[in-house]
Amino acid sequence: MNRSYCRLAAAFVVIFLVTGTCQAQASKVSGVHWPGWLGPNRDGWASSFKVPGRWPEKLQRGWRVKVGTGYGSPLVASGRIYQHARQGEDEVVWCVDLETGAVKWRESYSAPFKIGGGGERHGKGPKSCPVLADGRLFTMSIAGVLTAWDADSGRRLWRRDYRKRFGKSHPYWGASTSPLVDGSRVIAHFGMEEKGALVALDAATGKEVWSQGKDGPCYSSPLLVELGGTRQVIEWNHRVLAGIESESGRLLWEYSFPHETHNQNMPTPVFHKGRVLLGGENRGVHSIEPLYRGGKWTVRKHWSQKKVALDMASAIVNGDLLYGLSHYDKGRFFCLDMETGKLRWMGPPRTGQNVMFLAVPGYVLALVNDGELHIIAATGDGFRKAVSYQVASSPTWAPPVLLERGLLVKDHETLTRWSLPDAGGE
Repeated sequence: MNRSYCRLAAAFVVIFLVTGTCQAQASKVSGVHWPGWLGPNRDGWASSFKVPGRWPEKLQRGWRVKVGTGYGSPLVASGRIYQHARQGEDEVVWCVDLETGAVKWRESYSAPFKIGGGGERHGKGPKSCPVLADGRLFTMSIAGVLTAWDADSGRRLWRRDYRKRFGKSHPYWGASTSPLVDGSRVIAHFGMEEKGALVALDAATGKEVWSQGKDGPCYSSPLLVELGGTRQVIEWNHRVLAGIESESGRLLWEYSFPHETHNQNMPTPVFHKGRVLLGGENRGVHSIEPLYRGGKWTVRKHWSQKKVALDMASAIVNGDLLYGLSHYDKGRFFCLDMETGKLRWMGPPRTGQNVMFLAVPGYVLALVNDGELHIIAATGDGFRKAVSYQVASSPTWAPPVLLERGLLVKDHETLTRWSLPDAGGE
């Protein structure tokens, strides 16, 4: 056989093997993509998680990294984890290797802040969840300052501070609304209770694209949905639930649901089959449907359920059922029929102050603020808990992230990777 041909064939084999290995590795690290608040669609659905045939009695603890305080969720993309937190008087942005916990880069900046009275126990760490898109990481500080970072290197790209425009760029207890990205725009609400605006910025430059409204932000986070053939941002500000055209910033519709005295607007609304479900402290759970007919928008109210109410915890959908934590009776799990609003079941009282929910086929995962993770059967036939795991010894207010065969948990100061015992890696 010709030697040149052999060398060529050998080179081809090497290229094939290397390419195949790289593709396998890429597939391995890209299986989990969690770019922002409650996942890719802000619905808490963890599509990459492999539900076990039988839940193990215990989880295996892997690496741990002390990242600082704050309630923002870790993000996962391309085998890396991004975490925004606070250490001392600085806010810190971390990039950590998913497999090993090794720090890829760390950036920090001074972030002096005095939290409003009554919120001291929640600390001064960031309450907003970052968002990752097109190689950029966007963080919202507790003072309401939005910063863009290069996700690969940690280099700061731009920063926008609206304190001169609104007098203060955050509500009383600090900014907790999580920005979102739609194409070339990053969208966030700036301002304080008395005045503010929903603002779209050019993701590459930070230049303002549009500004909508004069209402201040609340502690909820916006959604990006398709309704009536229009891509729109659904956001709950201090006064109303509103639909805003994403491209232009044009106001489409409003539904009055104001912040009342100490009853804060905190949970993120739920979008399901054209309807929006929202609930506030002492105000029950409501189902509304924005409709576009005859060239104009209207809002139809379908039902309200007053036996349960949402305080801080955002609810989640699995199937056609809504799962949440009512703050009545010092915290109770509940399940509602999405179509009728009928209460299907309630769990025992005194569950906890806050719960972060995720959804997988057949189950709802509920992380209580005391560090206990409950695996609950996604059924309307009654409250059935499959198993519970203690995944932290300090408060857990940040949403967890599900990997293929494990999860990431951010407690008071530490980020920890947990795995199912039979997992051979993600």
